[in-house]
Amino acid sequence: MVQESVITAPAPGAAATAPRIGVLALQGDVREHFAALEHCGAEPVGVRRLAELESVDALVLPGGESTAISKLLEVFELLEPLRARLRAGMPAFGSCAGMILLASEVLDTRPDAQHLSGIDMTVRRNAFGRQVDSFETDLDFTGLDDPIRAVFIRAPWAERTGPGVEVLATVPSGPFAGRVVAARQGAVLATSFHPEVTGDLRVHELFVDMVRAA
Repeated sequence: MVQESVITAPAPGAAATAPRIGVLALQGDVREHFAALEHCGAEPVGVRRLAELESVDALVLPGGESTAISKLLEVFELLEPLRARLRAGMPAFGSCAGMILLASEVLDTRPDAQHLSGIDMTVRRNAFGRQVDSFETDLDFTGLDDPIRAVFIRAPWAERTGPGVEVLATVPSGPFAGRVVAARQGAVLATSFHPEVTGDLRVHELFVDMVRAA
């Protein structure tokens, strides 16, 4: 079962230096990322239009349905501007569908699906199986002192990572042992699981720190 929330209030004075972080609000679990970012001292902003994308310091791509989100990026004329901002160094974090969108290559997807090439990796969509195959496990995560509880829902994994990519977490045991489920390249972070649904803020804290550093 998903752990009960351990969210606490942001540190005093955090709002004064709050980075403005967009959450792509076209489809998926936007509200959960909003709550996590607020509690980490960031200012979350829903992004549906170009002006909103241009106003933020960084962007979160939430879980949802990756092919639907990629199509909506085209409909809302955000696809190429988002690619351009990523090339220019904008920090980004993608969870589940967001990880798929940030990949440079996607397997088992529709031929018309788009991706953003934010991280040099090949991702397999729905790699762990269908909705009924969803599961939870504890993962060692580089940079975190204690294991993190990871929730996988129709999740992808990375089958290949480029030489500039840091692998942050892999499945520890079982038939999927060793599969890459979290990675970072520069200011871009991706997880195949959903840290926004457990109440454990450490991945979001890591990303907010990355944004501040950038």
